[in-house]
Amino acid sequence: MGILNVTPDSFSDGGSYVHVEKAIQHGLRMVEDGADIIDIGGESTRPGAAEVPADEEISRVIPVIRALRERTNALISIDTMKGRVAGAAILAGADIVNDVNGLREPEMLAAVASTDVAVVVMHMQGQPRTMQVKPRYDDVVTEVRDFFSERLETLHKAGIHADRVALDPGFGFGKTLDHNIELLRALPQLRVNECPLLVGVSRKSMIAGLLGDKDMNKRFWPTVALTAWMREAGAEISRVHDVQANAHAMRMMEAIMTGAGAGTGV
Repeated sequence: MGILNVTPDSFSDGGSYVHVEKAIQHGLRMVEDGADIIDIGGESTRPGAAEVPADEEISRVIPVIRALRERTNALISIDTMKGRVAGAAILAGADIVNDVNGLREPEMLAAVASTDVAVVVMHMQGQPRTMQVKPRYDDVVTEVRDFFSERLETLHKAGIHADRVALDPGFGFGKTLDHNIELLRALPQLRVNECPLLVGVSRKSMIAGLLGDKDMNKRFWPTVALTAWMREAGAEISRVHDVQANAHAMRMMEAIMTGAGAGTGV
């Protein structure tokens, strides 16, 4: 899953793709580099980010979704917490709704339930504006897994069955570095109802915490390493900024895991 932020203030690439044509070209380039999904977001969810009105978010993402829908067969995901935005994106051609709020808002649940699109349910403690203010858990692994179980039950009652759902532990969303490490170590335990696991750690501050270096330029290769490790641990979807290197790492791990190419002499 390639990240396409059409925002002025995202933590890593804010402002890089606010112009529609530049965003479209970047999306197409990610598909060429190996992305199966393009995840388009019009509102930053970094800690402390300002909330964006729905109309403005729609104006940012819809032209990009429409253009990419005409020019690629890759799956298109809308990264939003708002039901209105999700509904508009689905009409424009989005295949997936990626909600960091886990479809907890009734408007979002209604917007998705009446369609056949897939959804990503992410765990987040608190809200983006305040989520990193002293997050606390008794047992982060159990609480995230219990959240997934509750969400799947609620979605099922709304007509959204588990075969439409991927689960995202929400690294960095209301979690300390220690919480993130606990979740990484327990990744296989987070699977519920055989739903695919989506992991997003690309360029995140947890990498800076582990390296002891805040330089954003030094987060590229650690992200690739985590992508490879998480595929071996069972995650099916990796959400990344730098598609090609991460896609190559994922394909190498899958070749080893499945034995693809064995006996070819390559």
